[in-house]
Amino acid sequence: MATDVHGAVTPTPSEDHSAAVRVSGLSRTFDGRRVIDGLELTVRPGEFVALLGRSGCGKSTLLKILAGLDRDIQGTALVPRRKATAFQAPRLMPWKRVWRNVLLGLPGKPERALAERALAEVGLDHRVDAWPKTLSGGEAQRASLARALVREPDLLLLDEPFGALDALTRIKAQRLVGELWQRRGCAVLLVTHDVEEAVLLADRVLVMDDGVIAHETRIDLPRPRDISDPGFGELRAQLLDRLGVEAPTATPVPAA
Repeated sequence: MATDVHGAVTPTPSEDHSAAVRVSGLSRTFDGRRVIDGLELTVRPGEFVALLGRSGCGKSTLLKILAGLDRDIQGTALVPRRKATAFQAPRLMPWKRVWRNVLLGLPGKPERALAERALAEVGLDHRVDAWPKTLSGGEAQRASLARALVREPDLLLLDEPFGALDALTRIKAQRLVGELWQRRGCAVLLVTHDVEEAVLLADRVLVMDDGVIAHETRIDLPRPRDISDPGFGELRAQLLDRLGVEAPTATPVPAA
């Protein structure tokens, strides 16, 4: 059964596994301003979807609604019971060791071994007993991903998870998320400002504008993807144009 954002059990087409996310007529208003306006969205099980858009267009608001963190809505937002969210800030509790952070919020008394397996999956098995303040930015983000994965989600919601990382660490984190998604097979909805990141990771890229999904591009490039591929460059340029950003042109190299 799927659940709505209020937590009530709701019979939906998701029961026949046709959708991991089904949003219909969704609206959200802040101080009289409608940030999300009758939005429609479907994400299939196992699909990786990236959501682009200008700042303030409602991307993160939509993610919070799907995560169950914002319930003051109109319309319907149906998601799997098993879902997890990773944000730009890792949000680790500084007074708990890394393995305890991974298990934070799980029901009952989960065993340490559960956290150890999740941390090993993200390459942090050597930092199980570390304190969060000793982690690098990339390590903290991987710990946040482990905390999401330990919940065995059918839907993984990612809100700018690489935004605070340096360029090299970001590339490694992107590669890790792609590998985890292929291994786990869960649906992923990634909110990002990075067009290249969206084309690199997603099956489908959506552009949000004026509170609705205004554009959709399917990414049919083979994996792993190469940013130097002409097809990659064409898709990136099309999306930048849709966002009102001029694609960068190569700078000529002076003759020796």
